[in-house]
Amino acid sequence: MSLYLDLSALQSVPAANLNRDDLGSPKQVRYGNAPRIRVSSQSWKRVIRHGVEQDLGEKAARTRMVPVKVKQALMQAGWPEELAAFAGAQVAASAGKKGIGTEKQGHTSVLLFLPEAAIAELVAICAEHREALEKAQGKRNAGQLLSPDRIEEILKRRTASISLLGRMLAELPDANVDGAAQVAHAFTTHAAEPQRDYFTAVDDWLGQAETGSGHLDTAEFSAGVFYRFATVNITDLMKNLEGDTKAARTVLGSFAEHFLLSLPQAKRTSTAPHTLPDLAYLAVRQHRPLSLAAAFEAPVTADGLGGFAKPSRSTLASYAHNINRLTGDDRHRPFHGHATIAPEEQLAGLGGAHDSYGDLIEAALEAALPESGEQR
Repeated sequence: MSLYLDLSALQSVPAANLNRDDLGSPKQVRYGNAPRIRVSSQSWKRVIRHGVEQDLGEKAARTRMVPVKVKQALMQAGWPEELAAFAGAQVAASAGKKGIGTEKQGHTSVLLFLPEAAIAELVAICAEHREALEKAQGKRNAGQLLSPDRIEEILKRRTASISLLGRMLAELPDANVDGAAQVAHAFTTHAAEPQRDYFTAVDDWLGQAETGSGHLDTAEFSAGVFYRFATVNITDLMKNLEGDTKAARTVLGSFAEHFLLSLPQAKRTSTAPHTLPDLAYLAVRQHRPLSLAAAFEAPVTADGLGGFAKPSRSTLASYAHNINRLTGDDRHRPFHGHATIAPEEQLAGLGGAHDSYGDLIEAALEAALPESGEQR
């Protein structure tokens, strides 16, 4: 039986463009026969990952530039540029049985996900095989000059964020990791559409008698209350971390914190939309995770004061109460609770009230991964 930590949040975001489509417009989705503003899971997941890596002090890179980074490091060590470039290409060519192809500018043909510290180890392997690299430089079909087993071992190495979010590499199947975390696309709880902004930039050095602007254009932005959801399969996370309960608790706590505190950074200098969720709801569940997105299939309408935040909170609490009734309340849910900006509101459907995000996260962790180390 698997154990999950479900995380839900409601967050009001003012004029912003957190996640753009190919035309620069805020991303959208139609749900409940109403247009909504959407923020993709990938954009929010990226800032969460960077936060987790910062907390744990073990950065990973999702990149196609491993050969380029190896080349740059070798050149800094005094290698000729052409030999360094050949060695970087050999790192990719020597990966696994068939190697990983490289394209223009030395980029790999696939996106790799590996610890940043791996570059130094790959450089050391190149240094050990420098003589063989020098002899084969310029030859066609030079083969695999570096140890495939050692290269593969380095590329297969994991960090906590790789154990959490997963990795897929068809060229090295043994490097694949089934991610323990799933992150949903965020969407507004109410109907919302992009709005246009006509803006100008003034040329500071225009003469006093000169009028007009140095630049003018239009951009799009949006605003709204977003429902956000993520879940972590704690059982899979423990497996990926080889049963280390302390590490799993640390990673899970960091993920929960950054799920609540992070924000995609697009257009931040021109919008500064640095809000936080005004409601967080965490639940530890057995058997399967449970998103509460369906609470907003019927778009929320504004309350008497014109806002969407308060009715969104009450809608979520009401839906959670009913869905928990259907699933049998406590039978498969060891814990659920919430923290909110408005403690005076009646949100009993969201479990016990906690004063802060930190208190809420700690209570969920203790229910899922007690300090005693005995997983529920």
